[in-house]
Amino acid sequence: MSLEITNNSPITTGAQATVQARLRMKNENVTSNLYHFNWVYAPLILIEKSEQRFSSVINVTGEFPGTFPVSVWVTHKNCWLCRPVARNITVLQITEFITGNLTIAQIEDSRVTTHGSSSSMDTVTRISFSLHDPSHYFKSASFVYNWDFGDGVYHITKEPFVYCNCSSKGNRTVHLKAVAEWEQTGSVIHERETMQKTGDFTTALELLDAVKSINVVGSRETHVMENLNLSLHINGTPPLALCWLIKSECIPLEGDKCHLVEISGSCYNLSHTFRDAGQYCLSVRVENGVTMLQTYHGIKVRPAGIHPAFFVLLCTALVSVMLVLVLYTAFRSNTQQKDLVEVADFDFSPLSDEHQSNRSKR
Repeated sequence: MSLEITNNSPITTGAQATVQARLRMKNENVTSNLYHFNWVYAPLILIEKSEQRFSSVINVTGEFPGTFPVSVWVTHKNCWLCRPVARNITVLQITEFITGNLTIAQIEDSRVTTHGSSSSMDTVTRISFSLHDPSHYFKSASFVYNWDFGDGVYHITKEPFVYCNCSSKGNRTVHLKAVAEWEQTGSVIHERETMQKTGDFTTALELLDAVKSINVVGSRETHVMENLNLSLHINGTPPLALCWLIKSECIPLEGDKCHLVEISGSCYNLSHTFRDAGQYCLSVRVENGVTMLQTYHGIKVRPAGIHPAFFVLLCTALVSVMLVLVLYTAFRSNTQQKDLVEVADFDFSPLSDEHQSNRSKR
């Protein structure tokens, strides 16, 4: 058995806060109205109290700011003086100022996205104020919002938001002063009087350069069991969350079902070895807190063997050798024919020798 207790503070003075207690049991198949909830909330003022089978809710208000403990213990329904079966305590925050918070959203292509305190340069950024008023204390109030962007730019609006198209990269602090006014009847002289409350809020705004491009540098062809090296060049403000995956088809990357790495620069080198031939696709996703971009790179993996370029070189070399042989054979044939022609001008027969001898005797 355990007792949970929660509240919806902080609230402003005069507004109502809700405190809820719930009894958790392993076996809830018991008769109703078995337990009783005993609350201690002084010096707060009780507005309303309700009790159900295993829970109880109280609404309280406070006229002074401060931190107020509210406790509850649970006893059996018909035995208030018995030992409590469970107890717990919570702390209620009451302030004299308006309560709420600031949120930052980026608007691009009619889509509104939130990235914490970060936003992208050269896009429309919306800063909104969310009023925390669970009891509708300010339902009849009119608000004026004074915005200060910390760079000499000021805005005054009647709506709880402002737009900024910031083009300067870096960090800045946005200040908001909210003023609420309304009329109510005075408790003493019963005349209408103007009431006013204010609230000061700040939020950090980090302007980053959007991820504009992803350039994959490297070959689109490789072989089985051959190491393929690729380089990713990213145009965007780091730090960057890079996610890559190689599959037989190009797929959008969602979540963390990929090789996820954090890089502080604009370049990342990856290496991969394929075990099977085929057509593959490298899917890459890069985000930096304000924008996300995906790209794809096709890769053809050939079976292990001689690269086609080697076949081209081999064929070229073979043709060259054959051409040289043809030229050499033709040149050799022409040379032999010329030698035969020159030898034909002399007569080396025996009759020729006898003719020469007879001429010498004369």
